[in-house]
Amino acid sequence: MRETYDEYGAAGRLRVPVAAWRWATASGVVPLAGAGRGQWSRAVVEAADPEAVRAALQGPAGASWAADRLTEALGEPLRYRPRVTASAVGHLVRAGLLTYLGGEMACPDVHPGQVAALACRRDLPALLDRHVPLGPDQAACRLGVRRVDFDHVVRLGWITPTATVDITYKRQGGTTTVPLYSAEDVALLTVTRPSVDWHALRTLTPGRRSPLAALTPDPPGEYRVLLAGIARIAGVGRAAVVNWRRRHPDFPVPAAGTDVHPEFALRDVVAWLLDHDKIAVPAALPAATLTVGPALGPGTPERLRMDDPLLELTDDAEDEDRLSGWMSDTDADALAQLAAAGPGAAIRRLTAPGTTPLAVPGHVRVIDRFRAGTGGLRVTLAWPARLRGMVRR
Repeated sequence: MRETYDEYGAAGRLRVPVAAWRWATASGVVPLAGAGRGQWSRAVVEAADPEAVRAALQGPAGASWAADRLTEALGEPLRYRPRVTASAVGHLVRAGLLTYLGGEMACPDVHPGQVAALACRRDLPALLDRHVPLGPDQAACRLGVRRVDFDHVVRLGWITPTATVDITYKRQGGTTTVPLYSAEDVALLTVTRPSVDWHALRTLTPGRRSPLAALTPDPPGEYRVLLAGIARIAGVGRAAVVNWRRRHPDFPVPAAGTDVHPEFALRDVVAWLLDHDKIAVPAALPAATLTVGPALGPGTPERLRMDDPLLELTDDAEDEDRLSGWMSDTDADALAQLAAAGPGAAIRRLTAPGTTPLAVPGHVRVIDRFRAGTGGLRVTLAWPARLRGMVRR
C-alpha cells in the first residue's frame, strides 16, 4: 500500500480535481506537503475531507480573466502603465503571489478570490513593478515615452535586459527573441537620470526627432556618479550625501575617482538609496482633481481627474493662468462640453500637488487637446488670472 502521494495521487485518492487539491493546500484546508517535496503521507490524505476539498475551490479562473481584473484595479486613466497581461499573471504565480491551479505555467489558472484580494492591495502597482518584467513596447508605456525614445534609452546604455523570451509565430513561421526589462529599473530612469527633461520627452508629437538621439552612449562598464550626482538623484544637497557617507557604514564604497572626488557605481548607489528610503520607485503619477460645472446656473458639477498636472500661475492679472495634464477621453469630452457652454466652465475646486485649492468662477477654456505618440491625451486649460480665487473652506 502506498505510503506517500503527490498532488495527482492525492487528488485521485479523494476523487477531486487536482486544482481543488492545490487550492486546498494553499488555503490551509489540508496541511502542506510534509512527507518530502510535493509529497503527502497516506495518513494526511486519508484524513482529508473530500467534500471540504471540493468546496474550497468553486472553479479556477483563466489568466486572461485575472489580468483584466488586475488592470481594472489599477484604475483609469491607465497612463504610464501597461495593461496587465496573461503572461504577467504567470510571473505573479512564480513570485508566490498567486497559487498555480493548472494550465500552462506561462498563463496559468488561478483562484478568483485570491485575484480579488490581490487587486485590493494598495501596493499592487509596486508588486507588478517588482515581479513582472516588461517587453520594449510595455517598457516605453511604463516610462511614458514613444517606443523610439525607449530604443534610444537602450542604445545609450541606461538600461539593459534582465531576460529574454522567444515568441513563435505559428502562422508566418519563425521565432523572435524579445528582450525583457525590469519594470523597477524602467520606472527609476526618471529618478536616476535627472538631467533629462522627461516632461518634454513625454509630450513629443508623433514624427518629432527624439532629443535622446543627439546623446552619446555611456562608456563601456558600470556607470559612475559623483557625490553631486547622488545628491541630484536623491533631491538633496551635496552636504547631505557627505553626511550619509560618514554616518552609514554600509554606504557604497567608491568604484573609482580620488579621495576628493570619489566616483560610485550607479547601481550600488540606487540600491542603497532605495534600501534607506532616500528615493522611491515612482508607482503612480501625481494627479489633480477638478470639480467643474457650468459658469451660469446651478448645473451638476463633474469630478474629473488630471494626471501629471502642470499648473502655471501668472503674476500679471491681465494674463492667463494655464493648467495641463493627461486625461481620459471621457473626462476630456465632459470638460470640453462644459467649457463650450456660454461663458465657459467654472472650476468649483482644483486640488493639485504643490498648491492650495483654487476656484475660477468662469471663462475656463480648453485651448489644446494633444494626442501624444504613446496614445495619451493631454489637455490644456486657460482662464483669466484676475478670476482666480482660493476655495472657501
